[in-house]
Amino acid sequence: MENINVETRKMIIFQLEDEEYAVSVNQIGSIERLMPITRIPQTEPFVKGVINLRGVIIPVIDLRLRFNMQIAELNDNNRIIIAKFNEVEVGLIVDSANDVIDIPVDEIEPAPEVIGTVDADYIEGVAKIENRLLILLDLPEVLSLQELDELQLMEGQ
Repeated sequence: MENINVETRKMIIFQLEDEEYAVSVNQIGSIERLMPITRIPQTEPFVKGVINLRGVIIPVIDLRLRFNMQIAELNDNNRIIIAKFNEVEVGLIVDSANDVIDIPVDEIEPAPEVIGTVDADYIEGVAKIENRLLILLDLPEVLSLQELDELQLMEGQ
């Protein structure tokens, strides 16, 4: 019982293809089942549209498309993670949301140059917990400032 005061970060774990990703719970509002998405014309292909979540209009992006992964058929396992950053709420479609875990800060390593198909700019770091390799996403980097401005305009519609 040596490291009693180990600093940890509480992270939500989700899946895209065969990889597990993690985002800080501080950036997450909720995890929702799939719901009807209203398509918005003339947006980036990864922007699926908007949802009406309890009276709030939230833009939704498909993380598979954002990371240039193969398109997959949506099913009952898919979830929409409602993330909030830079004062914008955005829904992120993921293959599944697995669990919430505490990751010791000293287990987080800097991102290697290349991880699968995900651009290294989007990655805050990686952590190996038991037999799992978790890729920690830097959510503000997932969307550029220009894209965030466009999504903010969608929220206001």
